[in-house]
Amino acid sequence: MSDLTRKRLTRPFDDRMIAGVCSGIADYLGIDPTLVRVAAVVGAVFSLGAVVLAYVAAWILMPEL
Repeated sequence: MSDLTRKRLTRPFDDRMIAGVCSGIADYLGIDPTLVRVAAVVGAVFSLGAVVLAYVAAWILMPEL
């Protein structure tokens, strides 16, 4: 795959709720951002905060577009 067609995991400016992590993941996977946001909230509730830590880590590590 060439550099122009390779997908990158980034946080977009235009479709953010908090930091754009869920929107960036949804764009990378080609699914609706609402599904990723709902999964993140459900995961945060049932994982006792592990998803929250993963979200913060992704916020720090994912570059902005």
